[in-house]
Amino acid sequence: MALPWLLRLELTLFVAAFLCGAVAAAALTRTQGSFGGSCPLYAVAARNGSSLALAQPSASSLCYFVAGVSGFLGLYCLLLLLFWIYSSCIEDSQRGPMGLRIALATSALAIFLLLVSACILRFGTSSLCKSIVSQNITNSCPAAQKIRWIPPGTALQFYSNLHNAEMSSWVNLILWCMILMLQVVQKKSQATSYQGDPEWSSETDVLVGTHLSRS
Repeated sequence: MALPWLLRLELTLFVAAFLCGAVAAAALTRTQGSFGGSCPLYAVAARNGSSLALAQPSASSLCYFVAGVSGFLGLYCLLLLLFWIYSSCIEDSQRGPMGLRIALATSALAIFLLLVSACILRFGTSSLCKSIVSQNITNSCPAAQKIRWIPPGTALQFYSNLHNAEMSSWVNLILWCMILMLQVVQKKSQATSYQGDPEWSSETDVLVGTHLSRS
């Protein structure tokens, strides 16, 4: 069965959202791993001669939350995409009013979580960069990637990874907003089609007539 074009467009956005979520989760996880598992967001850097070290890292749970949000939503997009591909090829399946309400609630929750995650990445990276620049060993955060860190081998491309994670989160947020808008349009279209259904209208007339007679 061919899926409605609005649903096909929604699934296309889910593909893009899956990719953004995967990039954000991988970039942040890679950065945290380069710091030996310590979370660099909102962390404080310290100078040791001509080297830098992460003196006061944030709680690891902060990075786990941000990476987990992106990873979980990316997995949700993938599973939903596979479900609708299966439904369109094997079964005669459509999304009813209840399914659409659940989808709307899920999209609203995803937008909220992504907004929180993107803000954490934005301000957490900015706080780390201010701490690095204040050590007077470099004048920019990207340049700090070329400075030796203690222990050796840490902080490899940390700023590039954090920047990629942040950009992916913001793009993901925009994609989910577009998904929510499409779902709202589908809900309005669904309500209009139900109102134009003769069977639905006759049942409504019966209910309304019963209510008026009781009044």
